Amino acid sequence: MGRPPTGQLIERAGKHGRTFAARVRAYGERHYVSFGHSRDGWTRAKAEAELANILADVRRGLWVPDTPDPRPQAPTREPSFHEFASEWFDSVKRELKPNTVAAYEYEITHHLLPFFAEYPLSQIGVEDVDRYRQFKVRERDALRAARERGEPVGRRPLANETINKTLTRLGQILEVAVEYGYLERNPAAGRRRRLRVPSPERTYLDRAVQIGALLEGAGRLDAGARPSDLRQRRAMLTTLVFAGLRLGELLALRWEHVDLPGGRMRVGAAKTDAGVRWIYLVPALREELTVLRASAGSPPGTSLVFPTSSGEPHNPSNFRNRTMARAVTEANELLADKDELPIGAGLTPRSLRRTFASLLYALGHDPVYVMQQMGHTDPKLALRVYAQAMRRGGEEKAALEALVEGAFWAPLGTTRPSTPSTGPASRPTPTKKPRRSRASFDGRGWFRTTDLSRVRRALSH
Repeated sequence: MGRPPTGQLIERAGKHGRTFAARVRAYGERHYVSFGHSRDGWTRAKAEAELANILADVRRGLWVPDTPDPRPQAPTREPSFHEFASEWFDSVKRELKPNTVAAYEYEITHHLLPFFAEYPLSQIGVEDVDRYRQFKVRERDALRAARERGEPVGRRPLANETINKTLTRLGQILEVAVEYGYLERNPAAGRRRRLRVPSPERTYLDRAVQIGALLEGAGRLDAGARPSDLRQRRAMLTTLVFAGLRLGELLALRWEHVDLPGGRMRVGAAKTDAGVRWIYLVPALREELTVLRASAGSPPGTSLVFPTSSGEPHNPSNFRNRTMARAVTEANELLADKDELPIGAGLTPRSLRRTFASLLYALGHDPVYVMQQMGHTDPKLALRVYAQAMRRGGEEKAALEALVEGAFWAPLGTTRPSTPSTGPASRPTPTKKPRRSRASFDGRGWFRTTDLSRVRRALSH
């Protein structure tokens, strides 16, 4: 009596929906049967019913597997990993972004092929994947030792996370090999094949005095530069802190996406669909961008919000090294003058995204709103920052709220919100502010805060 037919449903989620297929063992052979895509009406229930129909037809001897049209060529042979990986890469690269294509090609050509190139696909097992992982670890340790001895090293040692990325790519390739029937199961699948990666330290600023010092430090950079350059540096960091943009989103931001009268901005150049979003501008950011736009002179139109002198986007590395790192140095000098704790090492643009989330919690927003404003679908980051923000005292929350409303950093470093008193003598006597001239600037070439009402009126016409 022959072996009874068996079948396994395959469901894969993609960017634009789900695909359904099945692996069927019938008549002593393995067969791969493709059903269809969710956009064509296929569901898991429909695919399960179709698989059940196939197995029933096999038992009755009625099912005939699909066979390709006969071609005048030699019988197909099992490809090597080199051949199969090359064909796989060629088939997927058209669906990927250029940076992702470059990353895939590097991982395959520099790491996977030197080890697996001559392997027949059916001969790659779990033991071979583990040997590859151990080889990359030994290679990494040898490169580090050579560096410590002062020997020239042509490439950087790979971190565990990077080695795991090459294993992920191997798993993607071998998963297709499983679907094609070259392997029974994917030997690179599962967490046990991966190296342990320590959780990175998540840096961000949660104190008003440090945030204010960072923004003031950005405004003090390059005292001899043009006023517009100074305003741009501070405005860039202000946007990162108070809008939570990714660095790529910041550098691609255009004035046509900034609705100053409506108090919001649209992020369209995002990594994911969830990243395309409207962000509501807090008062401090709205004022900063209002001044920056007024300093542009002519209507900006579709131009970049933060262009270089030639009108092109800033280089990300230049921003990190020439603006971000130097602003932190300036900020720490300001903090030292106030006997405040300095900003720790490792602050990055991504740190300021977490800072933005922390600020939203200080304003009383819930995690769902924070996720929407940051363009996240995974609540892990929002909830992690939320848990830390909830441990913050009421005094610090009040200081952060004042900063969001546009308070300067210096008072926040020397004073604290006072406790309300019931006596009439505790109420300060309101004083009338002196009227500024229309061309009122401070010593650094900044528009004074009292000029903002005039700037807003000009922008509304």
